[in-house]
Amino acid sequence: MTQVLAVVSEIFPLIKTGGLADVAGALPAALAAEGVAVRSLVPGYPSVLDALDGGVAVASLNDLFGGPARIVAAQAAGLDLFAIDAPHLYARDGNPYRGPDGRDWPDNAFRFAALSHVSLALGNGLVEGYRPDVLHAHDWQAGLAPALLHYAGLARPRSVMTIHNLAFQGQYPPGLLTYLGLPQEALAVRGVEYYGAIGYLKAGLQFADRITTVSPTYAAEIRTSAGGMGLDGLLRARADVLSGILNGIDTAVWDPASDPHLAATFDADRLSQRSPNKAALQERFGLRRDPERLLFGVISRMSGQKGIDLLPPVLPMLVASGGQFVALGSGDPDLEAALRSAANANPADVGVVVGYDEALAHLIQGGCDALLMPSHFEPCGLTQLCAMRYGALPVVAHVGGLCDTVIDANEMALDAGIGTGFHFAPVQSDMLLAALLRVFAVWRQPDVWRRLQRNAMATDVGWRRPARRYAALYQELAQAARD
Repeated sequence: MTQVLAVVSEIFPLIKTGGLADVAGALPAALAAEGVAVRSLVPGYPSVLDALDGGVAVASLNDLFGGPARIVAAQAAGLDLFAIDAPHLYARDGNPYRGPDGRDWPDNAFRFAALSHVSLALGNGLVEGYRPDVLHAHDWQAGLAPALLHYAGLARPRSVMTIHNLAFQGQYPPGLLTYLGLPQEALAVRGVEYYGAIGYLKAGLQFADRITTVSPTYAAEIRTSAGGMGLDGLLRARADVLSGILNGIDTAVWDPASDPHLAATFDADRLSQRSPNKAALQERFGLRRDPERLLFGVISRMSGQKGIDLLPPVLPMLVASGGQFVALGSGDPDLEAALRSAANANPADVGVVVGYDEALAHLIQGGCDALLMPSHFEPCGLTQLCAMRYGALPVVAHVGGLCDTVIDANEMALDAGIGTGFHFAPVQSDMLLAALLRVFAVWRQPDVWRRLQRNAMATDVGWRRPARRYAALYQELAQAARD
């Protein structure tokens, strides 16, 4: 069995700020069916250590960036884990990356360098009887791991670097180089240097044996100057080892037939049972109870990337056309305020909850008729996969993983009966408005709408297919290491 060490800064259900945690939490179980054993290395935040079931300290480090640390092996929520118990680095409640003031923890460079250094030690046999074949680093927080493997001269484990969002790169002052355990020669264009700084994600992309990202279209977009966030040249140079593997979702967690957060469970053969969820959603947001109004939902970080700026200009038309709108999320204060203002102007048809509520996210998926994702760029997206699973038709920008996962219900697709949602491009408010008019036109054809719902719900949005691709990648690298 191929042994993989996943190096992650968050993992569902123990600690989550975004989609990375969902991927890290769901992929190991899917890989087990493909002959891959995954152990996940995660920082020992309080919520992680509190969740460990019968953890055992399997190694100690006298000085891990300013203090001692223990490596604890344990299981939690069906996951096999190594947790780094280092209170001086991780014993902080709340967001794993930012303090109560909303600013990054000032020692993040060391907190996540520690994650990579422990992965190197585990890869080099720190724990007796454990030596992974592949080290899989996720996002910038684990980006130094492939670089450390390279400079240590280890032929095994081989490394994979996955980009979940190229916009977040982890850049720190060059004067930290030796403190981070990197040799002086690493501060070079063909090393970890990135526009005069130390680039954690850049380091991983430079030295990983394979690079993946979370959709084929995003893999193409990030090789362009428009989408490459300054790393497009490196990604073009390494295109032969770069691939896009679509994410999936945990179809046990996201299952409308058994979801405890819904007012009524349902499946594709009982679509009428979605109605109590729509009524419950309208009540939760204080909207008028009207099953005939087309109810749109948003579950999103409130940011420019997510296209939330496109929504306020179109909401008056949406309401005037007989629609309703609910949103759940937090982020940019100006975007939050714009949506709140729209809700105040139309309280019977527009509702906003600022924050995050897992149960409410499930109810939105089960109760809204259509889900909006107008992202300016989107590496993959998971929310649209959940929406399809729940029969909420996604309305998405034609970017990244959104166009890879949602089949546009254009005229030809409708004629062939194969659509699962709606696309729009370019990503601007007038084109979103045009897409919404298409959505309203299909809504007025109940038989067509139900067919699209059933198409969406029949789509395989789980981890089976992606897991097979990851397993093949791991096995290729493991065999190369043995040879």
